[in-house]
Amino acid sequence: MQPMLTPLNLELIQKALGTRDSWLEVCAILLCFAVGWWADRRIRLASKRESRVASFGAGSVNRLIFPLTTLVLLLVIQAVVRHWHAPVFFPIAIPLVIALALIRLFVYALRNLFGARTAVLASERAISFTIWGALLLYYIGILPEIGAALEETRLPIGRIEVSLLDLGRDALAVIVVLILALWISSLIEQRLMRVTHFDSNLRVVLAKLFRAILILVGVLVALSFVGVDLTVLSVFGGAVGVGIGLGLQKLASNYIAGFTILLDRSIRVGDMITVDNRFGIVSKVTARYVVVRSLDGVEAIVPNETLVTTTVLNHSYTSKEVKIGIPLQVAYGTDLDLAMRLMTEVALAQTRVLRATAIAPVINVLGFADSGIELELAVWINDPENGQANLKSALNVGIWKAFQQHDIEIPYPTRNVRILGASRRDLAVGTSQPLA
Repeated sequence: MQPMLTPLNLELIQKALGTRDSWLEVCAILLCFAVGWWADRRIRLASKRESRVASFGAGSVNRLIFPLTTLVLLLVIQAVVRHWHAPVFFPIAIPLVIALALIRLFVYALRNLFGARTAVLASERAISFTIWGALLLYYIGILPEIGAALEETRLPIGRIEVSLLDLGRDALAVIVVLILALWISSLIEQRLMRVTHFDSNLRVVLAKLFRAILILVGVLVALSFVGVDLTVLSVFGGAVGVGIGLGLQKLASNYIAGFTILLDRSIRVGDMITVDNRFGIVSKVTARYVVVRSLDGVEAIVPNETLVTTTVLNHSYTSKEVKIGIPLQVAYGTDLDLAMRLMTEVALAQTRVLRATAIAPVINVLGFADSGIELELAVWINDPENGQANLKSALNVGIWKAFQQHDIEIPYPTRNVRILGASRRDLAVGTSQPLA
């Protein structure tokens, strides 16, 4: 069987260009590329319209449409051409398409794992240059010589000697397997997060479990591929156990507490909680920590052990409804019925205030103070993540305007000062000067 990748024979290519069959072969190759490009355009447009094509890893599948379609066509036509003559240009075109598919696959995996960062962009260029450069070196016949030189260079590792070629190949295999494991786990996590009939915490637990299993399987496969005896992992596992027992207790307790929180569903993404004097929304739950985003935009990373060992106020554990109280005073000569009616109208004018019978706005008379009658407007909302101070401000402004229109006085403290043992002259003088 003829190998798929062979160095270029320039003399053979020059002779082939003088025959009609070789030019038909070149035309067939160009036709395969054109059909692959057409199929790529058609499927991409269809996927944009329906948004359901290739739902499992759609980005990676779309990137591979052109090279895979072209590769299949090239392989089929090459098998047909072999019945007439030995193909010359197909063994050149097929590795180019495979290299393009590998580049697009690795680039997508890196972007999916790490995002569009500067280091990722540099890694994409490095991968592209490495694959194209290796292919070019092989075509011109230099790569086999480089491989032979690396094979002859050996490094002593313990009792054995390992060549640089083996080290590079084994390191590449480990990196590729781990990237594939992380990529597949991220795809599974994306699918799980779109399953709405599962609890959010259960989806997070399953995603973390799949990621751990795939990474473990990937490491075992990579180690077995490079020839490492897996029985030595028992010694490594014992060392890890000793390390956890001596110096990694906090880290281990955070992970255990994290899975406990995810499984008992005491804290979910989107909950309003108060923990360690921090109030905010749970924006992210991981196996080691929970991110609490306060209403002013500050994010606190709280270790899971803190959530398990301390008291946590979950304001939306069973319901997101939150009560907001607006205390104020009115003068003693005020018509209480009118004041309470105006406060109720101001509260109902706010769209965020709930109007159900059990949680409708209520005005309570708290007591009779020195300066006036103490009232409290109590309202309920079900979107505390949108802020409470802004609603309090709107209610206070509305009450102030309503009271101004109806001449309802909001009293301020007054004090009467009596000076004992002073003469009339001192009092007369004192009335014309401010008291210190």
